[in-house]
Amino acid sequence: MASLLEIKGATKGFVLEDGGSFTAVSGVDFFVQKGEFVSIVGPSGCGKTTILRLIVGIETLEHGEILLRDRPISGAGLERGIVFQDHRLLPWLTLKENVEIALLNAPKSREEKASAVREHIDLVGLSGFEKSYPHQLSGGMTQRAAIARGLVNNPEILALDEPFGALDAITKMRLQEELKRIWVAEKTTMVLVTHDVEEAVFLSDRILVMDSNPGRIVREIAVPLGEPRDRAGANFAQVKRCVFEALRDSSLITRTQEYYEI
Repeated sequence: MASLLEIKGATKGFVLEDGGSFTAVSGVDFFVQKGEFVSIVGPSGCGKTTILRLIVGIETLEHGEILLRDRPISGAGLERGIVFQDHRLLPWLTLKENVEIALLNAPKSREEKASAVREHIDLVGLSGFEKSYPHQLSGGMTQRAAIARGLVNNPEILALDEPFGALDAITKMRLQEELKRIWVAEKTTMVLVTHDVEEAVFLSDRILVMDSNPGRIVREIAVPLGEPRDRAGANFAQVKRCVFEALRDSSLITRTQEYYEI
């Protein structure tokens, strides 16, 4: 079966202010199947966010290619959404208006846009807060609004860049459960960047482990856990331990794929 998204030999460098340069990611290869939830974990500075920015078209490749349904990605597109750690809601717009703005260039009628906004505000549990401004919402609520904005165009892929990284532990856990519910309901393919190994194990079908200097994928770990997932269970702990071991092993050079019999 053909993959929805394929990254082949992706390489991206940046020029520094002092005139120097560095390679953020080099020779990155992976695929994502339609409807799959894939997480990327790794140390700070290994290029995780760069990969997401390449997927959504915020950055451009130096070498390699990124294919969506076998077609090269070029620039941003409505078929790819993104949610950042900072919700990036516009403070002078209401929640409803912040979600609507994502539909500005969508080829839909006014009625279709209004319906999509209502459906996605309801999907993230924010019905009744449509007229609220970002400063009137909690951190968890603003992130829900950002997810609604990212999904309102019905993108084929939603990229999530540490979306819960700034939240307290209890709110983070609740929103992880909400994101999983939304993923099941929408069937949107998702690619998540996170430093939180437990989050990756709870949400993912597969976890890609990266190392740095330059950023590259060094291990791929399948997550053979059923639903619902028990964070306190032995099987959950086993997969979590496998990810931690991969992160600790900075000497990994050859990418391997691990399947754990549970």
